[in-house]
Amino acid sequence: MNTTISKIAGLMMLTAALLIGCGESSDDENSNANSQGEKQELTDFEMTHGIGPVDEEITIDEIDPELAKEGMRVFDMKCGACHKLDSRYVGPPLGGIMNARTPAYVMNMILNPEEMLAKHPVAKSIGSEYPTRMTNQQLTREKARAVVEYLAQESR
Repeated sequence: MNTTISKIAGLMMLTAALLIGCGESSDDENSNANSQGEKQELTDFEMTHGIGPVDEEITIDEIDPELAKEGMRVFDMKCGACHKLDSRYVGPPLGGIMNARTPAYVMNMILNPEEMLAKHPVAKSIGSEYPTRMTNQQLTREKARAVVEYLAQESR
């Protein structure tokens, strides 16, 4: 009986995540910008580190175990419904993301997914492979940094 309850609860969580993630796309914003002849070019910093509130390079020399533990908790609560570390799910696998992207890029993707998916070529390309767009989970910068610490720990 516990297995049945667990399966039902999991299915309900997945359904809720899918419904929440099915917001309007920003195609209207893109068509408006294009129709006005605006071409938005990204700076070198934005190409490498993403578009959003994190406008400085973030480095992770040593993993802070307490921060990574907090990041795992936040990941499980806010990200785990759509992302797994080692497999494609509703969103891309994130286990090795810190080997492919900078900490600032990942933080900007967490904190500013709408603009990243609309304007950043890498985010747009990856986002186009998934039918559900990433939604803003309204994390603070500190919580996003903790998630990055956790992902960095899992990437090593």
